[in-house]
Amino acid sequence: MCRIALACALLLSIAGCRTTDNHSERQLRHAGLVEVAEVVPDAVLDIRYATTDNFTGQAVYPSSRCFLNRDAAHALALVQKDLKSQGFRLKVFDGYRPLSVQRRFWAILPNPDFVADPAVGSRHNRGFAVDVSLVTLDGLEVPMPTAFDDFSERAHPDYPDIPEEAARNRAILRRAMERRGFTIFPTEWWHFGKRPVKGIFPNSVGCGRM
Repeated sequence: MCRIALACALLLSIAGCRTTDNHSERQLRHAGLVEVAEVVPDAVLDIRYATTDNFTGQAVYPSSRCFLNRDAAHALALVQKDLKSQGFRLKVFDGYRPLSVQRRFWAILPNPDFVADPAVGSRHNRGFAVDVSLVTLDGLEVPMPTAFDDFSERAHPDYPDIPEEAARNRAILRRAMERRGFTIFPTEWWHFGKRPVKGIFPNSVGCGRM
């Protein structure tokens, strides 16, 4: 009986998570966000905050799904199309970020040069910012100035003292993103944003990556 009861409890828990996840996704889609994998299927998703490989050392997202504002996602699809003709694909590290996560980041690193104050919010919290890099068409890494989430001056988009190939790849990425209306963040070569609308979208609820 105990085993049956435990099995039933587990099934109910899973069902509850799925129900909450579906509800959270509906909230995001109602707010004008779409899933990057659906709009930019050629992009490689490497959602670092769903892993421990980030500046917090913690997995702060429960899944590796990535959402963006609809307009930003479609602009990113055009970037991917442009890059493909040059032999590259986009690698996506982050997109829409719940305000609850922004608060956690600020508690760890309260420096507005790298983390937006959650009292103000950021383009990530509105689905208008995306963190990206380049890979080959086969998905292999290419030299870039630094790793993702590097907070040194080497991560600045105009930092001069980097290897020639890394500088060239950084420039290719920046040109491609700016051509489609994105602007680069002044201290992070991977961080690009579109002009956001007002308001911060709903926070994460339950089990969903919202």
